[in-house]
Amino acid sequence: MSVSIGAVTGALSQAGGGVSEALRLLTGEFARQGVSATVYGLADAAGAPAPEGWPDSAAKAFPATGPRSFGYAGGMAQALLGGGHDLVHLHGIWGYPSIAAERWRRATGGPTVISPHGMLDPWALRNSHWKKVLAGALYQRGHLRRATCLHALCEAEAAAFRAYGLTGPVAVIPNGVELPGKPLGTPPPWAETLPAGARILLFLGRIHPKKGLPALLEGWAEAMASRALPEDWILAIAGWDQGGHEARLKAMASELGIAERVRFPGPQFGTAKRQSLERADAFVLPSLSEGLPMAVLEAWAHALPVLMTPQCNLPEGFAEDAALQADPTPASLADALGTLTAMTDAERRAMAGRGRALAAGRFGWPAVAAELRTLYDWALGGGARPATVDPGNHGRIHVPA
Repeated sequence: MSVSIGAVTGALSQAGGGVSEALRLLTGEFARQGVSATVYGLADAAGAPAPEGWPDSAAKAFPATGPRSFGYAGGMAQALLGGGHDLVHLHGIWGYPSIAAERWRRATGGPTVISPHGMLDPWALRNSHWKKVLAGALYQRGHLRRATCLHALCEAEAAAFRAYGLTGPVAVIPNGVELPGKPLGTPPPWAETLPAGARILLFLGRIHPKKGLPALLEGWAEAMASRALPEDWILAIAGWDQGGHEARLKAMASELGIAERVRFPGPQFGTAKRQSLERADAFVLPSLSEGLPMAVLEAWAHALPVLMTPQCNLPEGFAEDAALQADPTPASLADALGTLTAMTDAERRAMAGRGRALAAGRFGWPAVAAELRTLYDWALGGGARPATVDPGNHGRIHVPA
């Protein structure tokens, strides 16, 4: 069946982090599979990186007024209503895009799918807690309850939906990842600051408290002090700052006496991101909370061994021995850093190969897009309930009034 999808989200550029990147790649895969999808998002603030890589005419940006965290964009709902879509898929919650998607549902009676992308996880709910309590009471909890289906990226996120009191259908379908082509073969500009022969443990993403970076710095200092960390390893914390968190981390590195073994290369997008991943020897994500992190999938796609926390919600990595596990505490991270850096090059390459296989198989975009297309067909009333969907208390399908 020919289907027109309206996807609604916040930022369209890399400023939107993993959500915008996942949606951009999903939209490209939909185009290759003949699915019509238009993305409605907020225009970035002045100075933010411009959207790149979207399929032709797939992304429409709307200027926002008022607090950026809410993102009121009056033209978004009107444009969405005029799009002639069969189904609307909301990516991310708590802001005006959620209201625009709900207005479309009320006006058309059409089905909606909502992907919170980790925004209902316990840590996320505790962050700005009272704002979310208020938003939940005013609109968000009702929007979630009236969705035709919620989309979780992993089983842990699905459990978070149930803990929030949501009883409708939930589909569990992961993010995907794009496998890189031929290596670029050129180092990122920031590599010029490295000593000869340096090995790099790379963090790449949004520099935000939920990423667990203070504990990583303390763990790095502990591993250095115990001589569990070989002297040729350097930690590179690359990404875009949010709320001045990077300045705090730089101050911590100085206070801990590890500044010479830590680099802050800044945001890495496009070619610079690929160069950074190619230059790295391993990847780390010590998060306190994630939906399903694109950064780890990209590291696996670039054949990097990974050190991550269980809160990254990628148990497949541990099950397949494609990642080392650490709790988001300094002591646990110090132990894992010692294990990672004590491995032989052959052992790290073998772990990286298992990660690459996961990226190419379970997390390949063709398979992920096909699962979402099956979900859409079912939500529109076609066929049996997909195996990815737990029907909850509403039976086969829930289309609210």
